[in-house]
Amino acid sequence: MYSGNQTSENQTSSNNFILTGLFDQTKHAVFLYSLTFILFLMALTGNALLILLIHREPRLHTPMYFFISQLSLIDLLYICVTVPKMLMDQITGEKKTISFVACGIQIFLYLTMIGSEFFLLGLMAYDRYVAVCNPLRYPVLMNRKVCLLLAAGAWFGGSLDGFLLTPITMNVPYCGSRSINHFFCEIPAVLRLACADTSLYETLMYICCVLMLLIPISIISTSYSLILLTVHRMRSAEGRKKAFTTCSSHLTVVSIFYGAAFYTYVLPQSFHTPEKDKVVSAFYTIVTPMLNPLIYSLRNKDVMGAFKKVFARCSSAQKVATNDS
Repeated sequence: MYSGNQTSENQTSSNNFILTGLFDQTKHAVFLYSLTFILFLMALTGNALLILLIHREPRLHTPMYFFISQLSLIDLLYICVTVPKMLMDQITGEKKTISFVACGIQIFLYLTMIGSEFFLLGLMAYDRYVAVCNPLRYPVLMNRKVCLLLAAGAWFGGSLDGFLLTPITMNVPYCGSRSINHFFCEIPAVLRLACADTSLYETLMYICCVLMLLIPISIISTSYSLILLTVHRMRSAEGRKKAFTTCSSHLTVVSIFYGAAFYTYVLPQSFHTPEKDKVVSAFYTIVTPMLNPLIYSLRNKDVMGAFKKVFARCSSAQKVATNDS
C-alpha cells in the first residue's frame, strides 16, 4: 500500500521542474528579494496608475497615449507572469517546483507579452512618424478604428510566437535533472535539460526571434530617419524641441527593451552563461516594467499635468466629504 503511494508521488514529482531562483547563491538573498518585491510593487502601481490616468483624462485620449496604455498593460501582465511565483517561493520557503503544464503556460504567456511589446514599440514609432511628418493628416491616418486594429495586430503577432514555440519546447524529451537554472521557465534555460538534439529547434527559434526583432526595428529605424529629416527642416526651435521630447521617451524604452532581447535571443550561445542570462532576464522582466511608466510620466508634461489634475480632484472631493460629515 505504501509502495504504491510512493510510486505515484514519484511519478507526479517527475512531471515537475525545479526553479533554482534568482539570488539563492548570494549572501544577500533576503535584501535582494526585498528589493525585487519593492520594484514589483512600483511596476504594478506605476503601470496601473498610468492606464487609469489615460482612461480617465480626456486630454490623453490620443493615439500616442492609447499605445502607451497598451504598453503598460503588457508590462503589467508580463511582470505578473514571472515575479509573483518567485517571491512566493522565497516567502514560503518551499521547494521551488513548477508543474510541467504551469511551465508551458508561463512560456506561452511571456513569449506572447514579449512578442506583443516588440510589435507595439514598432507601431509607436510609426505613430510618432505620422504625428511629426504628417500632422494635418494625423487624425485621419491614426483614427480610433486604425489604432484598435494596429493594437490587435500587435497582440496577435505576439501570440503567434507563443503558439509556435511553446508546443515545440514542451514536446522536447526531458530526462535526468529537472532543475532549471533560472527563476522562471525561459526557453533557453529549459532546453538545457533536454536529452535530445535541439540544434534544429534552436535554429528555428533563432530565425523566429530575428524576424520578430527585424520587422519592428525596420519600422522604428525608417520612422525615426524620416522624423530626423523632418525635424532638421523645421524652422521653429519650439517645434524641434517638442518633436525631440515626444520621441526621446520612446527611443529610451526601445533601447532598453531591444538591447536585453537581442542578448537573450540573438547572440550565440558562446556569449551566454546561466548567471548572465538570469541577470539580463531579471532586467527586462522586473526593471523594465518599472522604468517604463517613469519614463513616460516624469518626462511628459501632459501626463504629469493629468496626474496633478486627478490628484487635485481627489483632494477636493475628500475635503467636501470631510466637511459634509
